[in-house]
Parts: sequence; C-alpha cells; structure tokens
Amino acid sequence: MVRSSQAWYVKSVEKTFAVLGAFTAESPRLSVSEVAAAADLSRAAARRFLLTLADLGYLSGDGARYQLAPRSLNIGSAFLSSLTLPALAEPHLKTLSADLQETASICILDGEHIVYVARITSPRLVSVAVHVGTRFPAWATSMGRVLLAALEPEDMESRLDRSDLRPYTPNTLWDRAALLDEIDGVRQRGWSVVLEEYEEGLSGVAVPIHQGNEVVAAANVSLHHRNPTGPALSETVLPRLRDAAAAISADYGIRVTG
Repeated sequence: MVRSSQAWYVKSVEKTFAVLGAFTAESPRLSVSEVAAAADLSRAAARRFLLTLADLGYLSGDGARYQLAPRSLNIGSAFLSSLTLPALAEPHLKTLSADLQETASICILDGEHIVYVARITSPRLVSVAVHVGTRFPAWATSMGRVLLAALEPEDMESRLDRSDLRPYTPNTLWDRAALLDEIDGVRQRGWSVVLEEYEEGLSGVAVPIHQGNEVVAAANVSLHHRNPTGPALSETVLPRLRDAAAAISADYGIRVTG
C-alpha cells in the first residue's frame, strides 16, 4: 500500500482503493479476512469498507464473500473513453489479426502490471480469458518486457522489486539476473517474444508503440502453440506487427524516429 506524509493525504481514500484492488482475476471473490490481509486492514475495518462499497453499488456479496459489481467499471471507463489510442489502433489491429489469423492486442504499463486497452481476437482458442482491462504481471509477458525495457534502469528495477517473481509454468524465466539479461536483450533488439511463460499454450511477440522517442504502449500478436517460433516469426509475424505498430504510432500523432 502506498504511504504518504503529506498534510492533504486522505488515508480513507487510500484504504478504499486498497480494498477494491484486492479483487483480481485470480481472486474475484474474497472473504472479509482475505480482504483485510490483502489491504493491510483489521478485519473490523475491512468489513466496514466492504459494507460501504456494497451499499454504494461497487461490490456485491452475501456477507461472507464479496466480489466487484458492474458499477465498479465506472472507475476505469472514463479513462478508457478518454484514451484515444485504442480507437485509433482498432482498425490496424483488425487488419493485423485478419492477416495473421491471430489475436492482436495493445497494452499500457500500470505499476508492475500491464493493462489491456485494445484487443481483437482471432477464431483460435486461447487458454485464458483476456479482455480490455485485464491485468498481467509485466515481467512475465512480451508486452510487459517491451514496456519495462523502455524505462530508466532505476524505475524498471523498482517495479521488479514490487513484483512476485515465481514460476507460473515450467517455461517461466523468473530468475532475476536472467530476467534482467532478457529485458536488456529486448531493449537492444526492439521486440520481445515470450513462449508459454505465464500460461501454458499462451505465447506472444510484442513491439513498442512510440510517441516521439517515448514508448507509450506495446502491441502484441499471439503465437499459435503448435508453431510459435521459426521462420514465420521473423519473416511474417514480426515484420507485420512492426508495420502495424508504426501505423498506429503515425495515427496517434507520432513519428517514430530512427
């Protein structure tokens, strides 16, 4: 939980968002005790926050377990509606997805996570449900590594410090030294490929989207688990993904340098 000593700081707001942030894709339904532990609150305080948020319509529950209610979408919908990048990117993602017959997505970096802001799905089956607003640990994903590689070293290391580095699958690169080497490699070559590191059957390749010299987002194409690498990656998928990212950048008022 973020702490501040500023005189204007309202701790109850901090605690409210800590309670809301306790609900994740991995833990969508939580008990009072689980929320208390996740938000660093006493059980009594957690219960008061949960009951208040339920009365306001942001949570639903039966008193034993709670979950986010549809009204909680209002918190992020204003941000998404004001973000022009997804709308500008959608035609290019549709073309890319249809061309490659794969899912194409765009993510931004939020703390130590990536957040999907645009996604065009292909008919191919993917082993996890991913949609706009889904969050994944940045270090374990192709888009996340592209975005981490664009940060100043101190900022990138700080985000890794706050990350839960652990093996999600047998393929996960979670040793910190090896992970730093990989992120450095992503920085040098300008793209990242991750093969079944976060979820078995889920692989992807990603490239950055720029605003001037600044990386503002990452674009990704899923890789079919039967043939995720090989000539198709370097000769077909990566060039078309780069072309799409450059087109999105141009439509976003961006001129990619170099």
